[in-house]
Amino acid sequence: MIVGRTRRPRNVDAPRAAAILYGDWGTSKAYVIGLAFAVAGYSSFWLILAMCVLMALVGVNYMAICRHYPDGGGVYASVRHRSEIISIVGAFLLIADYIVTAALSALSAFQYLRWPHPEVFAAGTILLIGALNYFGPKHSSGLAFLISVPTVIVVISLGCFVLPHVGEAISNMQPLHGGWLRNWNGFVSIVLALSGVEAIANATGVMKLNKGSTDDHPSVTQTSNRAIVWVMLEVCIFTGLLGLGMQALHGLQIQGENVDAPGNPGVRDYMLKYMGDVFVGGALGPAAGQIAAWCVSIVFGCLLLSAVNTAIVALVGTFFLMSRDGELPQRFEKLNSFGVPTLGLLVAALVPAFLVIAVRDVAGLADLYAVGVVGAIATNLGAVSTDRKLDLPVWERVLMFGTFLIMAAIEISLFIDKPNARVFALAVLAIGLVLRGLAAERATKRRAAEAALAASGDKKVPSVPNLFSPSTREATGSPILCAVRGIGRTLDYAIEAAKETDRPLYLLFVREQVVIAPGDRRRKWTEDDEASSIFKYASEKADGLRLLPCYAVSDSTADTIVDIAATVGASHLIVGAPQRSALLNLLRGNIITNISTILPEEIHFLVYA
Repeated sequence: MIVGRTRRPRNVDAPRAAAILYGDWGTSKAYVIGLAFAVAGYSSFWLILAMCVLMALVGVNYMAICRHYPDGGGVYASVRHRSEIISIVGAFLLIADYIVTAALSALSAFQYLRWPHPEVFAAGTILLIGALNYFGPKHSSGLAFLISVPTVIVVISLGCFVLPHVGEAISNMQPLHGGWLRNWNGFVSIVLALSGVEAIANATGVMKLNKGSTDDHPSVTQTSNRAIVWVMLEVCIFTGLLGLGMQALHGLQIQGENVDAPGNPGVRDYMLKYMGDVFVGGALGPAAGQIAAWCVSIVFGCLLLSAVNTAIVALVGTFFLMSRDGELPQRFEKLNSFGVPTLGLLVAALVPAFLVIAVRDVAGLADLYAVGVVGAIATNLGAVSTDRKLDLPVWERVLMFGTFLIMAAIEISLFIDKPNARVFALAVLAIGLVLRGLAAERATKRRAAEAALAASGDKKVPSVPNLFSPSTREATGSPILCAVRGIGRTLDYAIEAAKETDRPLYLLFVREQVVIAPGDRRRKWTEDDEASSIFKYASEKADGLRLLPCYAVSDSTADTIVDIAATVGASHLIVGAPQRSALLNLLRGNIITNISTILPEEIHFLVYA
């Protein structure tokens, strides 16, 4: 049997990797600047500057993590080989972060769009995005890239209109006051949008390899370093610049936890929109200011909704991988017909939707958000910096451990000063550990039952069916590869074509999954009922034809089909015409188009309809 490549091709380049990171880090400007002013008023720039320095530190450290973990460097993967318990705690903190990311991003998007009852539309949008993910939408990084380009253009343009007001901003800026503890708590309350580094660390397994490296000895530093540096510079420079420009706005007043501007109450949650209106309008006129404000709203609204999709996809993948490792019940592994884990997707959509309705406030969600992301990053940095098996330079190890201490101090402060964040994080951990206990109990009972059955002597040893008898006719032509998803006319046609032309027929079944666990790469067709039924039918129809089964588990079906066609040296590739609606083709892409784009010219492509 030919076992196909089950790893997704390493086709994520630096711009797309940067888009994954920018979808989280880039969105921080949308709400953190206003939150900072609500905390410290006209001295908020110093807190924003400190946050930018921390983001730069975290970015530098994650460049090292991506270098040492080219197959996935998120907290769950990089810590697990040292301590399963610590990796599980880090994973559940990251789950808490992704949950709040989806809720916070959706709510902030509709705050910028100034829709009535933004929490209702945010919850509805989260459910809608979850429903679309039921069909396994592809190319999330490509979509994020398309959205990030106009966002960067708008941010740079807004920064240009801020520059003439820097002198005025400096004159309005006030020093920090209120004591060290108060300023520390203010800084802790705005440490947001760092989870993007976890997303890009997890994505190293699909990044393009450096020149000269191989899948056996991978290195992705050329992709990961460029992506992190590009985004880190943009976020740190322009968050600092826009935070400084905010000091030039006259008449801002703190009202409770919100900020009022002249004629614009409650601008805390859409401060950049207000800045566009004021600065562009002051330079080019009120009409231009209104246009600029709506441009800011639209691009940040789209980027924030893209972040919702990224968070839901990350949640589903985390649930699935933890279930495969026995840390969550097996129900989280069950896939729908599109290869999507149904229960994980349901939880990933319902919980953030419920949370955004329950909290309804960007500041409240920000408190919950920080405790998850800071805890996950602190866990990762602490474990990696103290891992003596990693060849880290002394300066890099010291810098990473120092950053870990800062993140740990922030996490402790959040637990002490933010009771809602403490309750939320502990609730997620408690629920996660209960689910882990149930999964462990179920596994123990299953092993005990298998041992009892083996001891009784009644256990039957599973046998691999010998469906494919030796060929009785000589194959003289080059091979044909037929990729099928079921029994039908395409399969019958391929068998008859192979018989008529005396060619060997490779029969390929691809089990598509949006998430691939390590064990999936070793799965055989005898463990897949659908594949077994297809191969059994084909063996009965072969009638002496040389028939060779191929099986693969993949999250990129078109790439896997083309890869196997080239591997077996097929001269012809036969596939059936997809029976999909226009909506499904839009969400998942047309597999015929995808194959034809990357198939080598020397392989003839036949679509049987």
